[in-house]
Amino acid sequence: MLAGQPIIILRDNVDRIGGNEAQRSNIMAAKAIAEAVRTTLGPRGMDKMMVSSSGDVVITNDGATILHEMSVEHPTAKLVVEVAETQDNEVGDGTTTATIFIGSLMEQAEALLNRKVHPTVIANGYRLGMQKAMEVINEQVIKADGEDREMLIKVAATAVTGKSIEGVKDKITGIVVDAVLAVARKDEDGKYTVDEDDVQIKTMVGDHMEDAELLRGFLLDKTRVQHSMPKRLENAKIAMLSQPLEVTKTQVKSKIKITSAEQMEAFSVQENETLRAIAEEIVASGANTVFCQKGIADAVQYYLAKENIIAIQDVPESDMKKLSRAVGATIVSKPEDLTEETLGEAGLIEEMKDITITKITDCKHPHTVSILLKGTSQVFIDELERGVYDAARVVMDALEDGEYLVGGAAIDTELMMKISEFAATQEGRTQLAIEAFARMFEVIPYTLAENSGFDQIDKMVALKAAHANGENHAGLNVFTGEIIDMYAEGVIEPARVKRQAIMSATETAALIIRVDDMMISKSASQMGM
Repeated sequence: MLAGQPIIILRDNVDRIGGNEAQRSNIMAAKAIAEAVRTTLGPRGMDKMMVSSSGDVVITNDGATILHEMSVEHPTAKLVVEVAETQDNEVGDGTTTATIFIGSLMEQAEALLNRKVHPTVIANGYRLGMQKAMEVINEQVIKADGEDREMLIKVAATAVTGKSIEGVKDKITGIVVDAVLAVARKDEDGKYTVDEDDVQIKTMVGDHMEDAELLRGFLLDKTRVQHSMPKRLENAKIAMLSQPLEVTKTQVKSKIKITSAEQMEAFSVQENETLRAIAEEIVASGANTVFCQKGIADAVQYYLAKENIIAIQDVPESDMKKLSRAVGATIVSKPEDLTEETLGEAGLIEEMKDITITKITDCKHPHTVSILLKGTSQVFIDELERGVYDAARVVMDALEDGEYLVGGAAIDTELMMKISEFAATQEGRTQLAIEAFARMFEVIPYTLAENSGFDQIDKMVALKAAHANGENHAGLNVFTGEIIDMYAEGVIEPARVKRQAIMSATETAALIIRVDDMMISKSASQMGM
């Protein structure tokens, strides 16, 4: 302190935003991000078109994709985007819901701050509300056997409704559920675990989306390096190498001085013998198929083709790891490291017709399946892939937990009413914060009604009346506007998705609310704050 005035020492390139201005800035940023994706919520939500600086076009209503493609500068907005990405990584769905929840909580917090409620009180009230929400979800959860295929089909159908894939929903949901069940592992306690890497999604432009198929094996976006190699090979012995099958370059700069044709010929012969030795070591190992992460020299390709060995080069590292697990191979650095123990096995390797894909089936460890999607354009195929990914992830969540909730705003209305009742039992200003938390859940039925062209207030009142009469599964049919039993309608979602969205939104909002000072370097001060 100097003469009663606080002294804050900052760098020359740092700006400070404090007090109400910082809070307003953070609240506005969170609300803006939520508003950007709010219109995409539900089966009748709208799509967004995003065009990059290079001219690439993305058309989607997937919240995670929209937020990922957005160019965001504000630090709070970045935090909201990170929460959405975490939601997508953890449970595979619910990114739009989590983002909308954050926006709603910030809107409620703004009203409480204007009423002089302290940020700490708001944050504590939100956390108490979250704990009550988890209790209500545990009461409302529907338990089912993990292998209940009918329930899993409903979960997948709910995830893809409203997406471009909806036209072939029945076929796609069946493929997704069969794919997940094929790779699921059951432990001694009867619990299922699923590795998402075991379900591959591959795409090709051409044909119709109804031609999508499930292949029990591994699909690789590469083909043989020479057409003289076999297109089809049974009982494959697979060698996998991480280093190029070429003459090794020297580590230091060097020059070779050749003064005669004889020297040139000798040099060429020596190089060719080195490359022949590489091919011979592969042949000697017993392998009849080679997958190489790097390049393969032309001479090595020639010698391998003479031995009817299939060789595929420039295989991505991620695909090498997945394939090695599927076929039971060990990835080695050099051909001389190949042994019978390092080789993988597959019943059949073949190049697919009219498409640059190699199919590996009847693998040694057959916990790998591939979903091949087809469509008329790359933009459509990309959206198709996102829809199938979301469906596959929620089916995995449902299979592992065996716990479900009813959708169509049914669980959100029940949460809103139960938490409002809980708030009345609390004392002090915390009660106001819990009531505000309960109002967060109104945003889901309000948004579903708005996006579907119905009156928001009328549908909200109807939902509250139905739940007050004990109709816990009452939700909004976005196609007819009627309040119906969503469980009977088959609108089901994994409980894990809703839990994660509520917890992520609550903790993020509680964190943002407590910020009352921002120190920003001038290089980042053009954020529009």
